[in-house]
Amino acid sequence: MPLDPQLRDKIIASVAQGFDEQIAFTQALIRFPSTRGAEHTVQDFVFKALASRGYAMDRFAMDREAIERHPGGSPWSPEHSSAPIVVGIHRPRRETGRSLILQSHTDVVPTGPADMWSHSPFDPVIEGDWLYGRGGADMKVGGAANVFALDALARIGLQPAATVYIQSVVEEESTGNGALMTHLRGYRADAVLIPEPEDEKLVRANVGVLWFQVEVRGHPVHVRDMGAGANAIDAAYRVVAELRKLEETWNARKAGRVNFENEAHPINLNIGKIEGGDWASSVPCWCRLDCRIGIYPGVSATEAGREITECITAFARRDPYLANNPPRVTFNGFHVEGYELAPGSDAENVLAAAHEAATGSKLESFMTAGYLDTRVYALYDKIPALCYGPITQNIHGFDERASIGSIKRITTAMALFIAEWCGTEPKDAPK
Repeated sequence: MPLDPQLRDKIIASVAQGFDEQIAFTQALIRFPSTRGAEHTVQDFVFKALASRGYAMDRFAMDREAIERHPGGSPWSPEHSSAPIVVGIHRPRRETGRSLILQSHTDVVPTGPADMWSHSPFDPVIEGDWLYGRGGADMKVGGAANVFALDALARIGLQPAATVYIQSVVEEESTGNGALMTHLRGYRADAVLIPEPEDEKLVRANVGVLWFQVEVRGHPVHVRDMGAGANAIDAAYRVVAELRKLEETWNARKAGRVNFENEAHPINLNIGKIEGGDWASSVPCWCRLDCRIGIYPGVSATEAGREITECITAFARRDPYLANNPPRVTFNGFHVEGYELAPGSDAENVLAAAHEAATGSKLESFMTAGYLDTRVYALYDKIPALCYGPITQNIHGFDERASIGSIKRITTAMALFIAEWCGTEPKDAPK
């Protein structure tokens, strides 16, 4: 049943009333330099913020063995974060509505050279409509919106009439194991909403992602005798050229895939890092490539990884040097499948109505070629997995920023969505 117009207007006004506090809270989140492995303090901050609001709290570590046993788990590495997962739990007096997971991640990608930013990366400066800061757009803005959408209901004396889990995870930027760990912990709901930076649109389809390393060995000699050696960096370039051919092949497979066939280049291979050699006057004897590539929904990570390995192996057999010195391929991060959101679910319809009430426009959907934690809930819980969030610019780049006006609109839409999806009841006194 659609929201009563008077209640709708009260919720919209309540989001506006708390919005200055929401932006200040978001700025506090951005100030934590929570790159991979350094998320402990921001997770403590989130824990205290949720506990102070009266939510039942759960804080737990990742279970490596359980993750490695699960088909959706990504390989564990020494770089894996040891920061805890934090979940705040709202339990209603009577469970009359539909339950919901609200999720966000606090891990952020590295900043790159600070002198290429207009402001210090972890200084949440506001200029005009833009809130700057590494990890603000992706996705501490969304994490704050989860909290303050519920606050907007509390401010007018209401709470969801269903269980709501507010989940703050890590490892979203490298493995997806944080979201998977909440699934393994046993958290389940009738729908999930993750406010990633999606330009006020709903994600209809999302690629899977593989991370892998290619290690090439060379034969070192002094540069005066270069012809007698074998340059590992030059050999790595040849491997990259072969991987580009594989990328082209995978992009050609978009034909017949309804959410991908009209995209110019849905599958992207990124050579994200290259290291090699020891001395400028020595022919390098080693080179290591760190790579990332997308895969279509319905393609298993294992199948795609096998094709990558076979591609490199077949090329090495044809290469005069690599035939006797084959590269080594290691999968060391994301090893996850994509998903597609079937249109027409009740959850999507409720979000579409909430979006229109908040923005005055129809909800659009699109395919995104990046990783999203919604895959856990779409693939393994098989529930409506909604990824929808604010307008942003330069995520993973310099001067990452989020539109303040858009933050307000999506928080309003989220609060309206929660009220209709979960239903409402008078708020309990603080526990």
